[in-house]
Amino acid sequence: MFKPLRIGKHEARFPLVQGGMGVRISGGSLAGHVAKCGGVGLVASPGITLNSGLYNGRNYLQTNALALKAEIKKAYEIAPDGIIGVNVMVALTDFEELVVASVEAGAKVLVCGAGLPMTLPGLTAHAPDVALVPIVSSVRAAQLIAKKWDKAYNRLPDAVVVEDPDTAGGHLGEKLENIGNGDYDQYATVRGVKEFFRSEYGLEIPIIAAGGIWDRADLLHALAEGADAVQMASRFVPTVECDAEESYKQAYLDCKKGDIGLIMSPAGLPGRAILTNQADIVGYDQDNATVCRMGCLKKCSYKESGERFCIISALDRAQRGEVETGLIFCGTNAWKADHIGTVQEIFDELFAETAAASEECHQAA
Repeated sequence: MFKPLRIGKHEARFPLVQGGMGVRISGGSLAGHVAKCGGVGLVASPGITLNSGLYNGRNYLQTNALALKAEIKKAYEIAPDGIIGVNVMVALTDFEELVVASVEAGAKVLVCGAGLPMTLPGLTAHAPDVALVPIVSSVRAAQLIAKKWDKAYNRLPDAVVVEDPDTAGGHLGEKLENIGNGDYDQYATVRGVKEFFRSEYGLEIPIIAAGGIWDRADLLHALAEGADAVQMASRFVPTVECDAEESYKQAYLDCKKGDIGLIMSPAGLPGRAILTNQADIVGYDQDNATVCRMGCLKKCSYKESGERFCIISALDRAQRGEVETGLIFCGTNAWKADHIGTVQEIFDELFAETAAASEECHQAA
């Protein structure tokens, strides 16, 4: 029933990409186990050096790429033949360095959002087998990327992720006032992007739906509406294999539907998170006069003027288990989490009638 997902020269057994969750929420463990079960596992590069043992408080940009390589290696130790990729935010100060490090470490797929990755093909020209996948929320964004890549690099995306800002977690590539107003139609965008590549370039590339995908019904709906695969992130947080601390995962179990909402990130982008501790997040950095020691973002209101809070520090605190003052990103359906399960169980649920899915995942356990 389910077709494999082919992205460039790489084929995953199942049409599922695990979304990148920064600051060590999706590290080598989660990405490796998803890849072992037949999906595409993504290590998220933002802040990967924090809590890695490499960062000493002064060498963030010097060690981030090293930590990323270590997590990719860890993922391949779990899934030697799996499809391991990296999520790299365009908004990161070390975007270029992280792309290069990903390729050097053997990443098979690069997924890039939080900005348009206009220079990505140039950074990976020496590694044509690495699949390049931009994240967009509009047909227009996909057109801009494709035309730039085609003209400047004679390259086109190997797949495109269409993210729904009304449901996705983390940083969102849309203006705050446009989110949740009822105007956005994700699957019209999915079909529009697919038709653009078909009519403009004669290509049938996978279009991957992201945002709010939680269970088998969501997966089947996405495929029925024209998507070739789905990207799931929040669903993988409450798993044994997720790289976050247990109290981070427990926050998903404890949150209610009304606890999830939008914040304005100092990156200048809206983000979706658990909102119950927002005053404590801001208060922590303001009361402790947190200094920007990392310079993780190209543009950051906290770095420039002390406005809002230090986002990477807030995400790091949460990942370490300090959930009272840490920022916990999530999608709109995180409140549906009701137990700490395994990656295996998720694949078994999503692809229940495919006996091979259960067999592959049991081998991964």
